[in-house]
Amino acid sequence: MRRYFGRKLLTYLITFFVAATIDWMIPRFMPGDPIAVLVAKTNGISSQSAQYLVDYYNNLFGLNKPLPVQFLNFWSSLLHGNLGLSIYGDGTPVTQMIMAAVPYTLALLIPSILLSWWAGNSFGALAARRRWLDNTILPVGYVLTATPYMWLAIVLSFVLSFSLRIFPLSGGYGFNLEPTLTWLFFTDLVAHWVLPFMSLFLVMFGGWAIGMRNMIIYELESDYSRYLAALGAPQGLIRKYAFRNAMLPQITGLALQLGVIVAGALVTEIVFSYPGLGHLVFQAIENEDYFLLQGIFLFIIVGVLLANFIVDIVYVIVDPRTRVAMRGGTA
Repeated sequence: MRRYFGRKLLTYLITFFVAATIDWMIPRFMPGDPIAVLVAKTNGISSQSAQYLVDYYNNLFGLNKPLPVQFLNFWSSLLHGNLGLSIYGDGTPVTQMIMAAVPYTLALLIPSILLSWWAGNSFGALAARRRWLDNTILPVGYVLTATPYMWLAIVLSFVLSFSLRIFPLSGGYGFNLEPTLTWLFFTDLVAHWVLPFMSLFLVMFGGWAIGMRNMIIYELESDYSRYLAALGAPQGLIRKYAFRNAMLPQITGLALQLGVIVAGALVTEIVFSYPGLGHLVFQAIENEDYFLLQGIFLFIIVGVLLANFIVDIVYVIVDPRTRVAMRGGTA
């Protein structure tokens, strides 16, 4: 088992190195000059002063050095926990800006992923055994899972916010409020959270429900289910085995879904101007902020790899065949 997890850890480390290298390369090969954008915001200065500012900022952010040196400096700073300074944030440490946005993104991701996975699998399993529920879940599930995150976010904001005025339209909390540990601020925070959460939850719910429904039907029609039925085993026992076997692909799908939902969360946050990582990505792209952009994507890379590693561990726990194969036996 140690060798298995050792190989997995090595694979993840290599993946992280390759992904982080690509993350460093992409912003630098984008068209445009972030320093020119920053200096252009300063009005009423002479060309000599503008050139002085260009030289100063290039030296401050280390952009006046050759690309190989910048690459080595990137890894040296990363190993010391330093993601650099944000151009958009006027020199604010990138780590500080990301840490301020992460709670909002995690507040969307964790509940939407876990609740949609639980609810979708539960309803999908029931739909495989209840025809009336199957006739409802199947068409609704196909519609939801085919719906883009950003389109559903726009529809929800138009119906529930702009038209019915049930929930706030944008932001993480009211513009007239300051973050405090009060009931007023908490309720306002939740009100701004509901629409982004719904747009993520509903799309994922449809996919999990359809997946579990199809897997349960496949397992109930498999040879071992027919054999158990021929032996006179209770239907409850057969369904229990079918459910356990159907859950294994869903656990694997959970790991794969993490990368997709992160992208969906970023777009959803942009639609609702929610102050999470998506909002920061939008600002970083607008201002061509290399360091903020690569810092956010690096955080996402680490999160996705860590989540996949945890799912690998869970898979070993719930699937006895994996443990047998790891010990050198026949699964």
